[in-house]
Amino acid sequence: MARTQLTSWTHWLAFGLGSGLAPKAPGTFGTVAALPIWWLLLHDMPLLPYLGVLLSGFAFGVYLCQRTSDDLGVHDHPGIVWDEWIGLWITYIALPSGWAWILAGFVLFRFFDILKPWPIKWLDQKVHGGFGIMIDDVLAGIFAWVVIQAAHAFIG
Repeated sequence: MARTQLTSWTHWLAFGLGSGLAPKAPGTFGTVAALPIWWLLLHDMPLLPYLGVLLSGFAFGVYLCQRTSDDLGVHDHPGIVWDEWIGLWITYIALPSGWAWILAGFVLFRFFDILKPWPIKWLDQKVHGGFGIMIDDVLAGIFAWVVIQAAHAFIG
């Protein structure tokens, strides 16, 4: 995709500030780009405001992804990575402290986002529009969050 096709601020946000333009693995590059934003803005945020940011980010993402998808004429273009940002940030809800947990959350989120176990794959195939673009990553984030929280409870 030529950079000139990203003609509006909505495109740039949907493409993760340009991280989704990576020629290979744009979802992974988009997820990497979500890390510094999370670190700078969210990692020390109290739980309720954090959840508010996630809910707002999801609602905004439905609009953002739908508009960008419509403008580009491609449903769920691989470069649209706003959904990866929200999915990763869901994984990081009440994340235990330490770089090992940050890395584990990243790997688990990418694992579930790429593998798409049921019902993620079903939703990805059946639900369309901006909501469809967002919901599979939300669910991948929830799956990764459950594994992180269970591992932390088990390990201590």
